[in-house]
Amino acid sequence: MAVTGCTQCIKYMLFFFNFIFWLAGGVILGVALWLRHDSQTSNLLVLQFEGTQAPGTFYISVYILIAVGAVMMLVGFLGCYGAIQESQCLLGTFFFFLVILFACEVAAAIWGFMNRDTISKELINFYDAAYIKAVDVSGSPSKDSAIAVLEVFHRTLECCGKGDDTALFTQVAGTLCPKMAPEQLVIRHSCHDKLTELFSEKLYLIGLAAMVVAVIMIFEMIFTMVLCCGIRNSPVY
Repeated sequence: MAVTGCTQCIKYMLFFFNFIFWLAGGVILGVALWLRHDSQTSNLLVLQFEGTQAPGTFYISVYILIAVGAVMMLVGFLGCYGAIQESQCLLGTFFFFLVILFACEVAAAIWGFMNRDTISKELINFYDAAYIKAVDVSGSPSKDSAIAVLEVFHRTLECCGKGDDTALFTQVAGTLCPKMAPEQLVIRHSCHDKLTELFSEKLYLIGLAAMVVAVIMIFEMIFTMVLCCGIRNSPVY
């Protein structure tokens, strides 16, 4: 049994899109692993202060991406093989997994949209808690650990303070802030702004990858249904 005409064209288009899908899965897996081990985020998210770990909500989306990338590579291979073999069983299985992946991606996108500001806000609150202890003049036992936490933030993000710093913080900023060039001493980057910018860029990258994959998946679902119908209606030799 072999398809002919337009259906054969659909067959090779499906194979092509599945190959792109397989490559996209590899790219997403690579990007997710990079996000997981990126020095800026990992340096901040491993911090602990007063027994509290830095919020790791960001890693939830990264782990989802790792799982999606790995499954995409497996499903993409299944789709390529099913298209070449013209197997309705394999194509049906491929379509089933594709629908599940698409539903998971939509759910993850909704979750990410609803929590788009949560990640940076959690780390900003974590920074502010250390900030308050670092400028505590009452000799708090956790002051040294708070200063150490702030130094990691300042060194990693090349920032200093919250943007509305008190006079007390300005006095001790020389020991807490990274060494800056003379032109940077007057205008310091707010750590609040830097944290918002850092995770906005990362989430934008994740959203862009998800959008590209969603478009590919829609085309694949259409081609898969057309090819299955073509195989069912093709003559048997």
